[in-house]
Formats: sequence, structure tokens, C-alpha cells
Amino acid sequence: MKIDFTLNDLPVTIDVPDDITLLTLLRDYLKLTGVKKGCETGECGACSVILDGEVVNSCMLLAAQVEGCKVTTIEGIHGPDGGMNDMQKAFLEFGAVQCGYCTPGMIIAAEALLAHNPNPAREEIRTGMAGNLCRCTGYKQIVDAVEATANRRLAERQAGIEARGAGRENKDG
Repeated sequence: MKIDFTLNDLPVTIDVPDDITLLTLLRDYLKLTGVKKGCETGECGACSVILDGEVVNSCMLLAAQVEGCKVTTIEGIHGPDGGMNDMQKAFLEFGAVQCGYCTPGMIIAAEALLAHNPNPAREEIRTGMAGNLCRCTGYKQIVDAVEATANRRLAERQAGIEARGAGRENKDG
């Protein structure tokens, strides 16, 4: 069967068997191995992707279900220069990566959380990340990294708003 969708902001048209999961499509057909194969029962979050703005477990969806949708994998998360974005850097800065297996799914969940709630409390971060299991960090470092990223992004937005306001004052002055 042929499916058309957007993957990491690029259009994709591909013929796939109608019984494969999105996880299999991403890893085995499209070679996006940042999406991890963990439990394959939707419990661990290692295979998390963003589908039309929502975090989903790619092991629980048939590939055909993404027809016409927008999918973002960890490979689609990057900074303006194409390198790591601020969330990925914060995970390193706060020691939120140990073995690294859960990290792509954690970052996907964190990005989706901040897209919906740019200023979450620590408990909201914990709730937003609850679908992703980590055996190494104890989660504190992950929550710290997400919180720091949210705070930095809010500060940057506020600075941008203030700068635009100052620019208008100078024009109007």
C-alpha cells in the first residue's frame, strides 16, 4: 500500500506492507534508528514520536495510520544550525542521559509537553513524561533538564517581546 505523510518536515511517499507498524517503517524502511525498539507493547516510550502534535508510541500504530499526518522523530529535533537543540543540550548539561536508550523518546515527550505547556510545574513535567521509562537516571535529572529548557525558552521569548516593544517605542518616539 502507498502512504503519503510528512516526516521531519519533508514529504514522504512510500509503498509498505499494510501490516507493519510505524516503528518498523521508521527503523527498517526509512533507517531512522533514533526511534528505539523497546517493549513493543506501548509501555516504555522508547519508540515515541510526535504525530500531529501529540506524543504517540510508534509501536502501537500501523504505518498506514499516518497517511496525511505530520510525524516528527528525534532526527527531526535540532537546533537552528542543524546540531543539537536547547533541550538536547540541557539533557547533556543536567546528566539526563546515562545509557541513552530512553533519551530520544524522553526528548520527544519533553518537546511535545513544552509545545502544549511552555511553563510547566515540576509535577506537570513528571506527568508529561510519565509514558517514558528510564532505568538509569532516577528521573530527577530529566525533570531538571526539561524545567531548565522551559525556563530558558520563556526568558528568550520575554527578551524578544521586550526588544520588539523597545523597537516600537523608538519608532513612535
